[in-house]
Amino acid sequence: MARSDVHPVHSFEPWQVWPGSYDNPPVDGTYPLPENPGLRIGRETLIASMGSCFAREIKTVLLREGFSYICEETDHPASKHASAAWERLYNTFSMRQIFEYTFENWSPEHRWWTAPESGITQDPYRRIILYGSRDEAEKDFQHHVECSRRALQRAEVLILTLGLTEIWEDRRDGSVICLPAGPYVNERGDMTRYRFRVSRYAENLANLERIHEIMRENNPGCDIVVTVSPVHLWATFRKDCDVISASCNSKSTLRAAVDEFAHAHQNVFYFPAYEMAAIYRPLMGRSVFTEGRENFHVNQETVNFIMHRFFEHYRREEYPLPSRFVDNSPD
Repeated sequence: MARSDVHPVHSFEPWQVWPGSYDNPPVDGTYPLPENPGLRIGRETLIASMGSCFAREIKTVLLREGFSYICEETDHPASKHASAAWERLYNTFSMRQIFEYTFENWSPEHRWWTAPESGITQDPYRRIILYGSRDEAEKDFQHHVECSRRALQRAEVLILTLGLTEIWEDRRDGSVICLPAGPYVNERGDMTRYRFRVSRYAENLANLERIHEIMRENNPGCDIVVTVSPVHLWATFRKDCDVISASCNSKSTLRAAVDEFAHAHQNVFYFPAYEMAAIYRPLMGRSVFTEGRENFHVNQETVNFIMHRFFEHYRREEYPLPSRFVDNSPD
C-alpha cells in the first residue's frame, strides 16, 4: 500500500498516488495501472480500430505480434491506418459519420468534391481519397460500406483513438469534412459553405454516445477501448491561441469527454496512452517526440512503451513480451 502525509490514516493503492511523492517509490517503468481492468484480450480476440495517426501505430503492433486484427479492403491505401478504408479520422464527428453511413442512411448534401482544374473526384469525409470520376467514387464507396459493416459487426473489441477538437463544418447540413486539403482545396475549390470552429465537451460526448448507440444496435457484444492520441497538433487553425495551447485544449476536452463516456457504460474502457506519453515518460527522463520534421509525433520507443502496457493490462493469457520492446526501466 502507498502512504500520504496529507492523509496519513488512508491507505492508497500504489496506482492512486503520484510516483515518488512523499515516501512512495519513484517511477519504475511499469506505469501504475489499476488491477482488474474488466477486459481481457487474447490473440484470438477479433480487434478493429480507427482514429487518428496513433491508430496506425496500434494496428501495426497488433498485426506484428500476431493478434487477430480485422483487415478489410487490404488493397486500398486508405486501409493502412485502420481496419477498413476509413483513412485517418481526427475528430469524433468524422468517426460518428462513419458509423452512420455504415449502418444508417447518412447522406450529406454535398457528397463529393470535384477539383476545378483536374476534374479529380475527392471524398471530403475520409481525408484525401481520390477517384478519376464520380461513378468510380460511388462504386468504390458502396463496396467500402459493405467492408465497413463487416469489420464493425465482426469486432469483439473496437479501439477508438481520438485526436483533436478542431473541425470544418458544413454551414447548411452540419456535416464535418475531415480536413481542408487535397486537390479540391489546392485548386481553389469553393470552401465558403464550410466554417471552422472548435468543438466542445458536450458535443464530443454526444458523438461518442451516438457511436455507442449504433454499435449496441448492430454489435451489442463488442467492447470499446478508447484512447486519446499522444500525437499533438502540428498546426492550429485557431487565431485566438498558439498551437501548443490549442493541442492541450483538444486533448483535455477529449479526455474529459471519454471519462464521462467510459463511466456511463460497462463495455467502454479508457486506456491512458496520452498520459503515458505526456507525463509518465518524461517522469522517467525519457524522450517522447520524434526527431526531424514531424517532431509532434511520438517516437517508436514511446509507442512500444504504450503497447507494452496495453498487452500487460488487457492480456487474457500469460503473454511473454517480445524482446523488440525496449527496456523501459528509468535507469
